[in-house]
Amino acid sequence: MSETEGAVSGPSTEGATLTEVAYREIEERIVTLRLLPGEVLSEARLVSTLGIGRTPIREALQRLAREGLVVIMPRRGVVVSEINVKKQLELLLVRRELERLMARLAARRATNEEREHFARIAADMRESADANDDVMFMRLDGELNHLLSETCRNAYAQGAMSLMQGLSRRFWYVHYKQVLDLPKCASLHADLADAIASADEEAAALASDRLIDYLETFTRASLDAPPQIQGAKVSPS
Repeated sequence: MSETEGAVSGPSTEGATLTEVAYREIEERIVTLRLLPGEVLSEARLVSTLGIGRTPIREALQRLAREGLVVIMPRRGVVVSEINVKKQLELLLVRRELERLMARLAARRATNEEREHFARIAADMRESADANDDVMFMRLDGELNHLLSETCRNAYAQGAMSLMQGLSRRFWYVHYKQVLDLPKCASLHADLADAIASADEEAAALASDRLIDYLETFTRASLDAPPQIQGAKVSPS
């Protein structure tokens, strides 16, 4: 597919700058494979498609390059990066340490109102596990990630995590229908949310590690189940 296709309705743009709007729209297309790995992006076509000026588009592409979702190549232009299993495993090494810290901080620093929000997410996650509802799970996963980032109250952790979210989301999107045990994954997310809601730092750290353990298993399993998505390029190393 190309960037000339219609806008994704997912990302909210209320109160955002033009650069942020452009970033969210392009990132959503890349993560959901509307822009395929290896595809060359045209600034002019993105300007026309999104109705946003060249400068915000260029700034959005530079941010996506920092996050590893595109590669800016001299004389060739901007190319959507390939999906690489080895790099995903390396990313999980960093996520393990960072998310454990964020879980501890959130368990310590969340307000009572925020703890109630974590508890609601946990209950809804268990409901999505029981129903094997992938749409509900995806919505709750994004909600939990955002809440965890907010309640850890550490700008450095938030910034580091933001650099990894797009690559992680795209990898998940490519493989989840083939190798993900959704009920188990949703239950692990619920355990993390419950631990933070209970202000239990040790339990939150342990729940975070168990979730990353499962994500590593999921990632390795993808090696034996290449994506059935036409045009997607996935490299094992």
